[in-house]
Amino acid sequence: MNPALTPELVQEAAVAQGVCARPVISRVTDLETGEVRHIAIRCGSTREDRCPACADRAKRLRMQQCREGWHLDTEPEHDWSADDDEDLADVDDQGDEDDADGSRRVRSTRRRQGVPDLPKLPMRDWTVGRVYEAPDGKTYRPSMFLTLTLGSYGRVRPDGTPVDPTSYDYRRAALDALHFPKLVDRFWQNLRRCAGYRVQYFATIEAQRRLAPHLHAAMRGTIPRTVIRQVRAATYNQLWWPAHTEPVYVDRLPQWSDAVGGYVDPATGAVLSTWDQALDALGADPDAEPAHVLRFGDQDNIQGLLAGSPGTDRAIGYLCKYLHKDIAATYDDEDDPSPARVAHIDRLAEEVRWLPCAPTCANWLRYGVQPKDAAPGLVPGHCAHKAHDRANLGLGGRRVLVSRLWSGKTLSEHKADRAAVVRAALEEAGIDPDDHDELSVVGSDGRWSWELLGRNRVDAPTYAAAVAQAITTRQRWLREYEAAKTLAAARAGPAPPAAA
Repeated sequence: MNPALTPELVQEAAVAQGVCARPVISRVTDLETGEVRHIAIRCGSTREDRCPACADRAKRLRMQQCREGWHLDTEPEHDWSADDDEDLADVDDQGDEDDADGSRRVRSTRRRQGVPDLPKLPMRDWTVGRVYEAPDGKTYRPSMFLTLTLGSYGRVRPDGTPVDPTSYDYRRAALDALHFPKLVDRFWQNLRRCAGYRVQYFATIEAQRRLAPHLHAAMRGTIPRTVIRQVRAATYNQLWWPAHTEPVYVDRLPQWSDAVGGYVDPATGAVLSTWDQALDALGADPDAEPAHVLRFGDQDNIQGLLAGSPGTDRAIGYLCKYLHKDIAATYDDEDDPSPARVAHIDRLAEEVRWLPCAPTCANWLRYGVQPKDAAPGLVPGHCAHKAHDRANLGLGGRRVLVSRLWSGKTLSEHKADRAAVVRAALEEAGIDPDDHDELSVVGSDGRWSWELLGRNRVDAPTYAAAVAQAITTRQRWLREYEAAKTLAAARAGPAPPAAA
């Protein structure tokens, strides 16, 4: 290896050239000659702070997925008779809680007072939008772009930080973030009922400047704005969990007892209620209230868009704009965040740290309840679920939500489509497309032995040499692909003149 190629310099060059900077290194051995090579395989991260190149690839793939499904004019192939989708569920019951064995605990089937009812329309088995006809006879099939937000937790400045941090409702903000996906699921279920057809969507969950999650969604077809707003107002989620407002144990925590196979009070030795016992007590109390009720705020943004319009392209870019960023760092200058911003993130992260994220969360011990499937070693404040990470601020689930029949393709199939375009261009130019596959650079005739190396087994010279070779290979691939596109354009001839 060239002594000047330090790992730091190679890493900077990789980022600049769009090459994975933290690849998995594989040792490849030629079984006939004994020659050993080290191949850098992309890490596949979707986070820019981990790998800018892989995060950018993932974002572009999502943009393609969004674009292909938004304005479909033919139904994706699907066996409706075999559909066991949750879309068919009756969503009047806002008190169900799933148990681990698939059974359901039903608390109440009555809607909350003051919440408008939802209309019940017959469900039609199609997903494409309605076709409209203009007075001049032209037809068009618009779709929609939707943004939904949560309510206020207190006044904020333009940078999203609270005007008065002492009165800002951090606890409710944390609970809303932890359970936001449940509210989103309810919204889509309710909207499909009111729309009368199987609305398909490509949605992303991102953070506002105040760090509250909000939903951006591309929806296929059109629904009256008044209906969407009625559904938004009528959608809520009740969390029928044991009360967790005030902690029972702070300084002295419950201890595991092998004798009883559970956690006990540190002073008295009394066995804490199990998760199932706590839910049974909640269900037996006719005056019990849900631990938390989650609803959308009054602000929204609803737009109608046509395929191929500038507005559609802008919306796709906006949908995927922050997918490669952590929730906490969405709008920040990572090198120099303001003290108020840091304090705001820290306060919300601290609230999220101690609230339970799931029935199995260790934080239930603070509230005198044994987590579901409790085992020794649970420590409140140290739940391993990523919802508690400072980077996520309560949002531990998926950031991209795509309905089953959005494009009729899986993400892997979209990826294969992108690869097929490149292969076709290379073949047309007489270039071997297999040479543009990082896993085929040493051949595939069975004479090669591949061994993935753990990061602790890769020394600095090996890393630098492998990544430097990946940069050189990518530069060659780009030159060849650009030449192939130029050749294809020349063979196609000039574009026909635009219609007057």
